[in-house]
Amino acid sequence: MLQSPRPEPHRIDITDPILLRIAALARERGVDAYIVGGYVRDAVMGRARTDIDITVVGDPLVFARAVATVFRSKTVEYERFRTAMVPIGDHHVEFVGTRMERYEPSSRNPIVTEGTLDDDLRRRDFTVNALAASLRPDDLGVIVDLFGGVADIDARILRTPLDPVVTMSDDPLRMMRAARFAAQLQFDVHPPVLEAITSMADRITIISQERITDEFLKILATPKPSIGLRILYDTGLLRHVFPEVYNLAGVDLVQAGNREFRHKDVFYHTLQVVDNVCAMSDDLWLRFATLMHDVAKPRTKRFVEGAGWTFHGHEEVGARWQERIFRRMKLPMQHLDYVQTLVRLHQRPMMLVDEGVTDSAIRRLAVQAGDAITDLFTLCRADITTRNER
Repeated sequence: MLQSPRPEPHRIDITDPILLRIAALARERGVDAYIVGGYVRDAVMGRARTDIDITVVGDPLVFARAVATVFRSKTVEYERFRTAMVPIGDHHVEFVGTRMERYEPSSRNPIVTEGTLDDDLRRRDFTVNALAASLRPDDLGVIVDLFGGVADIDARILRTPLDPVVTMSDDPLRMMRAARFAAQLQFDVHPPVLEAITSMADRITIISQERITDEFLKILATPKPSIGLRILYDTGLLRHVFPEVYNLAGVDLVQAGNREFRHKDVFYHTLQVVDNVCAMSDDLWLRFATLMHDVAKPRTKRFVEGAGWTFHGHEEVGARWQERIFRRMKLPMQHLDYVQTLVRLHQRPMMLVDEGVTDSAIRRLAVQAGDAITDLFTLCRADITTRNER
């Protein structure tokens, strides 16, 4: 009986001169090295790639120093974690030894020991990032895929290499990374991963605020942040990460006479406005100000007999909240005035239309908005939503 031929392994084309020179140096020195993680994933997807992560079987610091010498660069070393970064032109090439990681339940910092390539790939967050491409000349670009990551790229799904409870508990920041990659790649998150995140959302509190904020801003920088923000909300992470945004959700109903008064869900409205702004601008702080524009509506909502729900003064209250939010989240304070200005003034352009536009009113708005005037009008346009948010 004839056996079926073994399928050809997946391979990426390695044509970058930097990688080809590193591969040649690895051959000269007898070093077994692989490109790993996001570079391989993006190569499979046909996406642009800049930063390069290379796993070395052996001593990564010695090999990184040799690479730095060849490219007349220098190494930035983190000996405790057996990693080194070498800047080469526009690239940042990071070298790390194959390793195993063990975590204490109360700490995000791993205890690192040397391991095999299999160990190294097993410890990664998602199967689509647990891919390695060989730098050996006899199988250059051949992908090591232990967990079906290429198939998951094709299926556009985020799964974990191990039990998702183990993967997420080891490093709780991975819960936010699930939301970020879902928004960045526009992939679905595997239901067992979502269940694991929901069951342990409070473990995000052991992560430093700086790292939480960095991941949150990366979600805002994606093409469609609403995907990631919905995941944060649905899993309960948002309650811990950004309670002011979490509290936007919900609709109140009041029966007055023969009429039922309801207001649209401010959380889902805000997600739509953020996505609208993202279609018009890549500016991260315009996106953040947009997320904040209605943040005080839950605090200011009132039911007025005969008129329905009102949110008088929410723009001023929201602007005043920003300093507290910036300090708690350790956001860069140089952006505070800009965000406060947009939150405070986001209704003014439409009020001018309603009240009648005059030259003096436009001049006052221009003075108050200053350099943010163009972004203010962008936010105002984005705030006009036609969909009936929940």
